[in-house]
Amino acid sequence: MAGFDAEFKNLDHYIRVITDRIWEGGRIDDIYAYYSDPCVVETPSSISTALQAVVDGTRATLAMFPDRRLLAEDVIQSGNAAQGFLSSHRIISTMTHLGSGSFGSATGKAIQVRTVADCVCKDNRIIHEWLVRDQAAIALQIGTTPQALAARWLAARGGVFDKPIAGAAPAGYHGAVSDAALAQNYAAQLQAFAWRTGSAAQAYDDAVHHIGPGECTQYGQAAVGGFWQQLFAALHTQSFNIEHLAFHPTTSHDADRPARAALRWRAQTLHLGAGRLGAPTGKPVEIMGINHVEFFRGRVLREWVLIDEVALWMQVLSGDTQAQVQVLEQDQKQG
Repeated sequence: MAGFDAEFKNLDHYIRVITDRIWEGGRIDDIYAYYSDPCVVETPSSISTALQAVVDGTRATLAMFPDRRLLAEDVIQSGNAAQGFLSSHRIISTMTHLGSGSFGSATGKAIQVRTVADCVCKDNRIIHEWLVRDQAAIALQIGTTPQALAARWLAARGGVFDKPIAGAAPAGYHGAVSDAALAQNYAAQLQAFAWRTGSAAQAYDDAVHHIGPGECTQYGQAAVGGFWQQLFAALHTQSFNIEHLAFHPTTSHDADRPARAALRWRAQTLHLGAGRLGAPTGKPVEIMGINHVEFFRGRVLREWVLIDEVALWMQVLSGDTQAQVQVLEQDQKQG
């Protein structure tokens, strides 16, 4: 770990330790030590550049969810010290909605939500981050809907979704795309789904376990294939890019872990079909997704798909003030 403090054994250890210190240890000011300034942080609905935005966002989240825990499920890494490592860090958070803020008035509801953070790490700092949180899961657990939360967040922005283009990753860093057959086959099938030609039988085990947006769990090839087919039937793909694909085989040093992969992808689509996002609007919708998968006998046995459906709804509702008001009014009646 050239360039990193001697206390860190490897990238996995570094990410787990600094995450615990900042969040569960309450050492928010450690962000100034472990993040560069500037540091581009991209989510499906926002871009920030200044380090202070990371600090402020952390404080705001803890004000709403003060007992938040970040339980690390996996860190799938790639890269090197010279050009920059990338840690794809999957977290399940347990927390209670005890403070008012961007999710509305405190509800006291217990929440569990997944996040994947792809962080470029170099010289003991995080220097670029892509982060996808399952905001739909939070919306549903606090008693609202992803659509209503999207309308609320749009109202705070003046009714328009206006996410800027993210800055480039730091010079010298290039997203790894593994040439391992298992990883490539999975990526190819995801691309096939995006172009509406995919078949779950090509890549998934019969007993596949899939966790998708809204913390929705599905089992079996038919259900998982149905998820992808429904998504891309409603959102017609214009372009699809694999931005990062890391693969970890099972090794003698890691014999208790299955082969696994982390894949970050981005699709530019048009909302031309009915489905999860309501009646078609014809609007452009970007999907920024991060998937983690585990393999068994050459097929995907477990799949975690991080897509922010609130960000998708924000793009569908953007600029339509009447639709936003109707959604909020309906949500108030149901609440």
